[in-house]
Amino acid sequence: MVRKTKQEVVAEFRSAEILDAARRLFARKGFAGASVDEIADAAGLAKGTIYSYFPSKRELYLAALQEGIASLVEETRRNVDAARTTADKLRAFIATRIRFAETNRDFVAIYHAEFAPIHPACLSKESKALFQQQVRVLESVIETAQSRGEIRPVAANTAAFLICEMTRALNGRRLLGWPRASADQDIEFLFDFIWKGLAGSCRPAGSGESTCVH
Repeated sequence: MVRKTKQEVVAEFRSAEILDAARRLFARKGFAGASVDEIADAAGLAKGTIYSYFPSKRELYLAALQEGIASLVEETRRNVDAARTTADKLRAFIATRIRFAETNRDFVAIYHAEFAPIHPACLSKESKALFQQQVRVLESVIETAQSRGEIRPVAANTAAFLICEMTRALNGRRLLGWPRASADQDIEFLFDFIWKGLAGSCRPAGSGESTCVH
């Protein structure tokens, strides 16, 4: 195992401090409203130090967004892979994203600001790539389930995209403070809503395999 130098440890720590401060400011003020000066003050660093790590405010914003999405994708993939059945994998996908949002509200606020305008002219190339990472986690689950006859034939990429969007919309509602249900209740509602559309005459069979009536 290669040990990190003191300089590398300090650089990682400082970068984490900057990203944490950036997420708080971008979440509260948006990309346009938050200045690099304010982020530097919040991080307790000089403005020049911020630019030595991130050459522009846009790159800092994307780094804060990408770090959060990378954590979300990693946690989602781990939980989905650990689930046994297709129904359990879908539930794990939804539950991970809902619970991640509950404990990472600054990131979620930035995420919603970036992905609310789903339109080719609004999203950057980097943001499109980040979104596709999330879609692919679920797309492979849907493709495998179709090949086994566990769900009805659907366009896997389209279905995965729509499920991501429905989960994002539910998180947005919760972020606004509108929910009258617990996180677990919202997870089960969305799972049931989506599963009925995917499975058709198939139904989740607890810890066993899905069953279908043909």
